Amino acid sequence: MTYCVGMLLDTGLVFLSDSRTSAGVDQIGTFRKTTVFEQPGERVLVLQTSGNLAVSQSVMSILRERLQSGGESPNLMNVHSMFDAARCVGDALREVHRHDAEALRSFAVEFNTALVLGGQIAGETPRLFSIYAAGNFIEATPDNTYFQIGESKYGKPIIDRVIRRSSSLNQAAKCALISMDSTIRSNLSVGLPLDLVMIRRDQLRVARHVTIGDDNAYFSGIRATWSEALRHAFAQLPEPDWLTAGA
Repeated sequence: MTYCVGMLLDTGLVFLSDSRTSAGVDQIGTFRKTTVFEQPGERVLVLQTSGNLAVSQSVMSILRERLQSGGESPNLMNVHSMFDAARCVGDALREVHRHDAEALRSFAVEFNTALVLGGQIAGETPRLFSIYAAGNFIEATPDNTYFQIGESKYGKPIIDRVIRRSSSLNQAAKCALISMDSTIRSNLSVGLPLDLVMIRRDQLRVARHVTIGDDNAYFSGIRATWSEALRHAFAQLPEPDWLTAGA
């Protein structure tokens, strides 16, 4: 399992992912879930993956092979829009499904993956897509400014309460990290290190790409501060009326 979140803001995009793929008493796997495709000044795209690791790695291999093959066939570095980039990823997913789905089914293994693709190509605004296992996808709108994949339920409440389309990149990054902390605390299958990517609108390059591990002072600090602030806020809430109504 993993947890990834991508946020589309008026000022750009923020992406955060963990790197844990399996967890148990004696086995923890670590694989990066965020990949950046960048041609500074012309385009910058970020792809996040979750689900079956073999499926997502096959998709990434196909996308890279298409980049290396050159020619005029569509790939992430020659398409003219983010919509077409999402179609490229969906096509790669369907190719993996055609090749592997039946074999996986015979071993009772689900063809399970989900992806988030976001970025900006020169000539259009930043865009964000959630891509499903079937290769189809939806796009973020002003009313739905973020997508989550993987173990999303623990980190969703803080994003819903805090993030708006007008939020700054720093505010979104901070909120994403708190969202990740909530998930890490509640689910063993999500863990460090984290990948944080920030893209400023119309700069067409990565503004910041940070790897966050156990030794990251900022992340450790906000985790502790957030926990203390929650305990303090809880203590300030009034007691329920029904506990004293019969006294």
